[in-house]
Amino acid sequence: MHDQSKFQFNWLIKKIYNDYIRQYQVSMNGVVFDLGCGTRPYENDIFRYADFYIGVDWSNTLHGLQADLVADLNQPLPIRNNVADTVVSFQVLEHLSEPQMMLNEALRILRPEGRIFLSVPFQWWVHEAPWDYFRFTRYGLEYIFKKAGFVEIKVQAVSGFWSMWFLKLNYQTARLVRGPRPLRWLIRGALIPFWWLDQIIAPLLDRVWPAEGETAGYFVTARKP
Repeated sequence: MHDQSKFQFNWLIKKIYNDYIRQYQVSMNGVVFDLGCGTRPYENDIFRYADFYIGVDWSNTLHGLQADLVADLNQPLPIRNNVADTVVSFQVLEHLSEPQMMLNEALRILRPEGRIFLSVPFQWWVHEAPWDYFRFTRYGLEYIFKKAGFVEIKVQAVSGFWSMWFLKLNYQTARLVRGPRPLRWLIRGALIPFWWLDQIIAPLLDRVWPAEGETAGYFVTARKP
């Protein structure tokens, strides 16, 4: 799981996605392919129920190449048909110039009845430039999953407006932490209480003051027929 240290300006979004993994990890079983595995943050958690975990990533990764299989997700994958029980892909689809290709290939490598678990940002800053191409609405996600051939598609907003807004504010204020090391520590020390408090309050506000269509991102589950 991702580290959720309360001294971080973005621990809330890490907690949100960690909670989704905890919710679904029992279904991430059999042979699991992690498309765009990055630093493999969920490998140990997935291994609680999976038999095999294969991390797939491309050679241009900005996270240090830790893949078992090096491949470009914008292209057909060098993986046989019907070999995966589960495909996972977390915060990757927005970085692909050909996202439909990745979903088409995910369906191809899955065995019948196999499942995919995927997360993407929505209201989020441009990151890992220049490889940041898209932001998907729930309707866009439903469309490209259906186009690939998936069924039982479930798209869940991971937050409401307030969590999204405070996280964006925290990312902005984190950019104030600069200068000589003593000054950085001073600025960070002054901001940590603010970061901690707004990330505590934000989920509460999401519940009492919901806003349809405002979210930090989406978590998608679907099945191959």
